[in-house]
Amino acid sequence: MLKKILVILMAFILPVCVFAASEEKIIQEITVQNQISNIGMKILNANKIDKRIVFTYSKEDKKYKGVPELTKRQIIIYDDTLKYAEYEDEVAAMLSRKISDTLKSFDGAWGGMVSAAQVKMAPKKYELVADKRAVDFMVKAGYNPLGLITFINKSCPQRRFDRFSNHNLTSKRLANIYEYIFTKYPYFLTNNTYLENPVYQNFLLNSVNNRKLLESKIRSKSSEKVNYE
Repeated sequence: MLKKILVILMAFILPVCVFAASEEKIIQEITVQNQISNIGMKILNANKIDKRIVFTYSKEDKKYKGVPELTKRQIIIYDDTLKYAEYEDEVAAMLSRKISDTLKSFDGAWGGMVSAAQVKMAPKKYELVADKRAVDFMVKAGYNPLGLITFINKSCPQRRFDRFSNHNLTSKRLANIYEYIFTKYPYFLTNNTYLENPVYQNFLLNSVNNRKLLESKIRSKSSEKVNYE
């Protein structure tokens, strides 16, 4: 008799538990979606970007192998990328970088198709340009651009070389971003709130040689491009 009662109780309790867990999951997803949309819109508004760009949070694996930023004017943020964004600055960094890509789909002939093709043909060159533009977007929206350094340092592995790759070495990207912040937004380095951040400290540890190259450029007052490692 007791066994039957337990079975009946479980029949009622389990659906309620499943529903509660499902409801909690939905609320969490809505919260993340709202955070992404709000930060994204803040960046667009602060930079007076008058283009319609959609921000979408997805818990699915990244199955789409194209570049939705260029083809659909849609920024899709997947869990496997979002997990590296611990602070709001880093979420803003991730979105600013993707907004920079998306804007190319609005430029030029054929509704931006030509510009998008140019990005695909010379991805390494545009990658560095887009990184710098992301820094500008962040600063204009009130975010600390050092968040871009910590986000990339956590999320982008270091390849052995980039000669035959469509992407620059992560160390080169970080060095160029650092130089850009140092030159255009020195306030963030003088008043460095990331100095005790372990990820930023790791960047400093791994960028000693590149920062020496930058110091040499500054001392010599050179305007030449630094060949970072």
